Amino acid sequence: MSNRMFGEVPGVPEGTTFATRREAWAAGVHRETQGGMSGDATGTESIVVSGGYVDDEDHGDVIVYTGQGGRDGNTGRQFADQELTSRNLGLARCSTEGIPVRVIRGSSGDRKYSPKSGYRYDGLYQVTDYWHEVGRHGYKVWRYRLVKVGASVTSEVEDDAGTRRVETTTQRIVRNTAIAAQVKELHDHTCQVCGTRLVVATGGYSEAAHIRGLGAPHNGPDVASSILCLCPNDHVLFDNGAIYIDDEWVVRVVGTAAEISTLRRVHGHAIDCAHVQYHRLRYAAG
Repeated sequence: MSNRMFGEVPGVPEGTTFATRREAWAAGVHRETQGGMSGDATGTESIVVSGGYVDDEDHGDVIVYTGQGGRDGNTGRQFADQELTSRNLGLARCSTEGIPVRVIRGSSGDRKYSPKSGYRYDGLYQVTDYWHEVGRHGYKVWRYRLVKVGASVTSEVEDDAGTRRVETTTQRIVRNTAIAAQVKELHDHTCQVCGTRLVVATGGYSEAAHIRGLGAPHNGPDVASSILCLCPNDHVLFDNGAIYIDDEWVVRVVGTAAEISTLRRVHGHAIDCAHVQYHRLRYAAG
């Protein structure tokens, strides 16, 4: 695709409306007259949110978007699994590369957030997470969580332990630093995947990785049983679905199932198998 442009389009401020998709294409906001994604496997420039897939969710500043493929254009029903290739891969790479995505809403979307007619450019969104799951029609679909750039997305919810907590949207969230610190101390800042213990001027360094993602749509609890102590490298791999943990606590590579290690566990840090399974079902091939 020639003349690709990520981010804002000069001369087209947020809130600009278009009578047709052809007008949005001519303005350079969405360079596809039919497809919901504009881009390729290296990155997505823009998406149209207009009720195209039954699994889509529009919450205003937060969107859960469904990838392309396997859908009957006439009936709207899914008839095959989606794959992480082409534009689906490009939207995932927007997460790992931090590329902002232009969002255009159409009048066929959620009435609370969509224009009454035509299309509207609604600004830049960041892809904060992506995963696969079985959709409403029984086939695997790829899903993406997008958060409006500059938005403060917070909500007060109650976790499994009955603790009131404030949900803050970032790419990797650690809500309760005391719980995270406790887990890291139990492991002496040693990575549960590779066994590496990093030492900096202040002592050991490790990162707390939530097994079940925090924030919508995962809504994982901020409890020790859903946290791993990882080095930065394995934290990135785990969060981005490159590795997973099987039922025997073996850490494996997504796609090949190659064994990496057996997850290190210590007394006093019980891990909930349900959260491990949740992560695996969303990232491991199947």
